[in-house]
Amino acid sequence: MDKLQLIATAPMGLEAVVARELLELGYTDQKVENGRVIFTGGLADICRANLWLRTSDRVLIKMAEFPARTFEELFEGTKAVNWPDWIPEDAEFPVEGRSHKSQLTSVPACQSIVKKAIVEKMKSVYGTEWFHEDNGQRYVIEVWLLNDIAMLTLDTTGPGLHKRGYRKLVTEAPLKETMAAAMVLLSRWRPERPLYDPFCGSGTIPIEAAMIGWNIAPGLRRTFNSEGWSIIPEELWEHAREEAFDSVKDNVPLHITGSDIDPRALEIAEAAVKKAGFAKEIKLQQMAVSRLKPEGDYGCIVTNPPYGARLGDEDEAEKAIRQLGLSSLYIPTWSMFALTQSRTFEDTIGRKADKKRKLFNGRIECTYYQYFGPLPPRNKTDSPSKS
Repeated sequence: MDKLQLIATAPMGLEAVVARELLELGYTDQKVENGRVIFTGGLADICRANLWLRTSDRVLIKMAEFPARTFEELFEGTKAVNWPDWIPEDAEFPVEGRSHKSQLTSVPACQSIVKKAIVEKMKSVYGTEWFHEDNGQRYVIEVWLLNDIAMLTLDTTGPGLHKRGYRKLVTEAPLKETMAAAMVLLSRWRPERPLYDPFCGSGTIPIEAAMIGWNIAPGLRRTFNSEGWSIIPEELWEHAREEAFDSVKDNVPLHITGSDIDPRALEIAEAAVKKAGFAKEIKLQQMAVSRLKPEGDYGCIVTNPPYGARLGDEDEAEKAIRQLGLSSLYIPTWSMFALTQSRTFEDTIGRKADKKRKLFNGRIECTYYQYFGPLPPRNKTDSPSKS
């Protein structure tokens, strides 16, 4: 089990960020594809990847890949996999599916064929005609059909990796934790620099920044489907968690603040910050963006400005963005990074971005506008450089 093909799924536009995360974790043997990064690892790496990946949606095991133009090919290709090596006799093993540009267009039919093939394989090993699927351990299988090629995967994560465990309540249009982490990573912020979110909503960006600053594995506060799998020894999970706990750098000073004009949002943010363990490190306050005056120099504004539905009024949203542009003029050493649905953001804020990147928050297409300010000088004789 040392040469498994693992898949870290990625929101569209974040494949390179997920690949960089994997590289920093030591996974050099990888292949970047649309919506995923395939890498090589063993059972222990299932544990490490689930605990550490900040911007991936989930970690899958690639079980098989084969041509499937007919239901017979799909059935035989599925049956050829040694499913009993992974799935116990009394486990629950639902099948999910999707199909794109393939002759097998009926997803329910494909799911049914895959389920039947797995059952037939397991019957031949366990010697039973019926599987009760009632022991509580889940092995979610997915069949992906693309251009008449079927890929079978086994989900090791369960609920998506964005569910860190610190956020119970959400605002009307929540920013996913994985996207917030990606925004911070793409900003090239470092813990020694201030970070400020003037539209902090439920506090996700400040919390994700704090977790990055202290090198806290985002999966430490939750469990995963594969933690109950008999094929993964319990000591592998224990070792991975011990490694993660030992890697925490909670002695690093943080300068992270957030504000929002909505008192309800601040209430939710304060609860999340407290649950995440950063009540003393993250400063929150109710404040309009017109009063924006972050402390310190060479900081980063990382934010998801309100737009349309988030304020209930597009005119109010544009007014807030325009005010952000005016306020940013008074902090010339700061960099600014904003994720928004607005297609007129640059005109509204009054500045062309240095760089733009198309990203998806869930299924919502957004643009990440990046305005690079000077980096902090390395010493008093250095002149600042841009980033």
